[in-house]
Amino acid sequence: MATVLVTGGAGFIGSHIVDRLLARSHTVHVLDDLSSGSKKNLAAGVPLHELDMRSEKARELVEKLAPDFIVHAAAQVSVRVSMEQPALDTDLNVTGLINILTPLRDRKGTHVVFLSSGGAVYGEQESFPAPETHRIMPESVYGLSKRVGELYLEFWSRVWGVTSTALRLSNVYGPRQNPHGEAGVVAIFCERLLAGKSIAVNGTGKQTRDFVYVEDVAEAVGRAVDTRAVGEFNVGTSRETTITELAERLRDMACPTVEIHYAAAKAGEQMRSCIDVAKAKKVLGWTPKMEFAPGLEHTLAWYKG
Repeated sequence: MATVLVTGGAGFIGSHIVDRLLARSHTVHVLDDLSSGSKKNLAAGVPLHELDMRSEKARELVEKLAPDFIVHAAAQVSVRVSMEQPALDTDLNVTGLINILTPLRDRKGTHVVFLSSGGAVYGEQESFPAPETHRIMPESVYGLSKRVGELYLEFWSRVWGVTSTALRLSNVYGPRQNPHGEAGVVAIFCERLLAGKSIAVNGTGKQTRDFVYVEDVAEAVGRAVDTRAVGEFNVGTSRETTITELAERLRDMACPTVEIHYAAAKAGEQMRSCIDVAKAKKVLGWTPKMEFAPGLEHTLAWYKG
């Protein structure tokens, strides 16, 4: 089996990826600065290298491990933060990626799986669901930084022969998501509802998102490692859910007496987002398994615990 380095592997999505790779009998190392991740998310015995992905030590780790695969999940993931602090977003999401990629110029056997964004790179969509060939017009600095990351990967492939898969994820939800440190409306709603507190919907509530369960995302990464498929692939469900519908579903499950309030829309947020996953089905052999209602139930149960 292969040696895999997962950056951001102690975080929400990254830790589920680690679990899925371990289940495939791979040797997994994690690079994480624990700014939003937690050691508690990692299975016993998984080596954790507590490093900033932008650091020289992170670059040295890549050189020393010489992994067969790098899954790059480390990122600044908040659209709001990216609009308020564009330099920070670019530093983490672009400079951090370049630092991890730099040692690979002399090691062409490593395949990179990059977690991009299926909603944020397309911006306001012209077709629903959006295929990978959809016009690229990000509405946020976060979406822009993810697209720039894809372009760096294409450059590394063309110039230095480093192969890569970019997985354009829709809105990921599920157990382990941090309602304080990460951009996740499901996590925020779950925590407030279970505390009996009201929840706020930003904007009209008519904006839509394509919610995909985190374990389905981890399986998509596993398939990318299995196949070494090259290119960009949407990872979502191809189904739209309004934020109001999400709020009402979770309220009915967790605390039916809680009120739903509406607040001002946030800068950089799209009105509708839904992505076509036909290419991932065809090339990766991947399809989402978790239906939305049971996915929300599993997520709520984890927060209760």
